[in-house]
Amino acid sequence: MRQARAADPVELFLAMLAAERGAAANTLAAYRRDLEGAEEVLGDLTRADGPALAGLGQAWAGLAPASLARKCSALRRFYGFLVDEGMREDDPSPALPRPRTRRPLPRLLSHEEVERMLGRAEEEAAGGTPAALRMLALLELLYGSGLRASELVSLPLAAVPRDAPFLHVTGKGGQQRLVPVSTRAAQALARWLAVRPGGGTRLFPSSSAQGHLTRVRLFQLLRELATRAGIAAEKVSPHVLRHAFATHLLEGGADLRVLQTLLGHADIATTQIYTHVEAARLVALVNARHPLAGGSAAGTGSADGLARGSAAD
Repeated sequence: MRQARAADPVELFLAMLAAERGAAANTLAAYRRDLEGAEEVLGDLTRADGPALAGLGQAWAGLAPASLARKCSALRRFYGFLVDEGMREDDPSPALPRPRTRRPLPRLLSHEEVERMLGRAEEEAAGGTPAALRMLALLELLYGSGLRASELVSLPLAAVPRDAPFLHVTGKGGQQRLVPVSTRAAQALARWLAVRPGGGTRLFPSSSAQGHLTRVRLFQLLRELATRAGIAAEKVSPHVLRHAFATHLLEGGADLRVLQTLLGHADIATTQIYTHVEAARLVALVNARHPLAGGSAAGTGSADGLARGSAAD
């Protein structure tokens, strides 16, 4: 563990991220870990030069490309901060390794798999037990509103309006947004609220007075439900259901900008990962509807015409 110093540049950098960028606690903790890991290799980060930073590629050779990219990104932002604040005249970060990463497509559940989970949750909720009704409400909100796990478990009771089908959600960086609640999810919420234990300010409280259901427990509950529904537990997580919400909306024709708002993405580039679904749908459409799809003689002639047109362009 690094020893904090007076006017510690790392602490000042983290304070800036919290105050000016609204970085969440988990984000700040990740930056701290990455910068402390770099200090273990380089020593005082404020004195590290380009050759020292270039050597991180060898020192961190055992890391996955995505992990290396994340650590280097933290260092780039840190050195940019030092230059902006006049703590360094030069920025050595261009010497950092630049691993090539390919963002993986999100794991997905099919419509049929989601329906099986919802059906199983509904069957169990028919008994009226609080645990089963809570599980149904959690599942309906994850799939019906696309909430992040942390957003869902920390929802306050006040987030559920009495006169509008929306939730007031505080997302990453303290950003607030309105999230629509489907009719099914609203009904599941009403059933849960009717049996929810009294006291506390959280929609999904824990045993402690002001606590709430943890993300780890939510993860466990979903996997247990998946197993009971005959679905491999390793396929299911809160984030997989969020991906299913986004992917299935796009399949239904939702606009990417609308989806960005619903998911609470600050950058449209984050939302664009879901366009792989749109691309697959377009390929299927071309194969099914385009005049050339049948490979007929007439189609061949048209293809020649297209080729000539392309050459002229």
